[in-house]
Amino acid sequence: MPSEPGLDQRSRVTVRRHPERGSRDQEIIHRILDEALFCHVGFAVGGQPFVIPTIHARSEDRLYVHGSTASRMLRALGARIPVCVTVTILDGLVLARSVFNHSMNYRSVVVLGTAHPVEDAEQKRVALRAIVEHVMPGRWAQARQPTAKEMKATSVLSLSLEEASAKIRVGAPKDDPEDLALPVWAGEVPVRMQYLAPRPDPALAPEIALPANVARAGRGSSS
Repeated sequence: MPSEPGLDQRSRVTVRRHPERGSRDQEIIHRILDEALFCHVGFAVGGQPFVIPTIHARSEDRLYVHGSTASRMLRALGARIPVCVTVTILDGLVLARSVFNHSMNYRSVVVLGTAHPVEDAEQKRVALRAIVEHVMPGRWAQARQPTAKEMKATSVLSLSLEEASAKIRVGAPKDDPEDLALPVWAGEVPVRMQYLAPRPDPALAPEIALPANVARAGRGSSS
């Protein structure tokens, strides 16, 4: 989003509420972006704000998002307007002794910048492969490759990770000292995303075996 007067790039992504939870460590930022399966892209068109969920992928110090060329988001961001991309991974519900101190344990990343359309055909293919592999490692080589028509119908945007920060909350409730003696249960309810057993397409030929990478994802493993 447009910078406020006097704010440089580092200031724009500085965590101000609970700054102890914030981090500019690139390894931490990359790890959260790689684990999260989708993101939300915020932007404004004609003064109207929009937040759109979409699939993303990170490649080194760049973030890629994709969608149909008919998408309002892709058309708008193709004009290189400011954007805010966020991801959040929920790790637990934090139940305190007081209603006020209830919270959640989470890992999140905010990325600010200007999204640029990927025009080069080979770079676009590399970005799309990264997105597919982000969703299911090994899948790009297993499925049919996109045709020229499909490539034309798909837009890919690239965003630098130069202006990004992470925010993480872990641990037990932070109750006020005077509330610790209250007869109220307090603690954390862990939350994990779980992959269930794969379900074959009803139209799938019976002789087609379940790929090993898909089977691994369906063994109840957490993301």
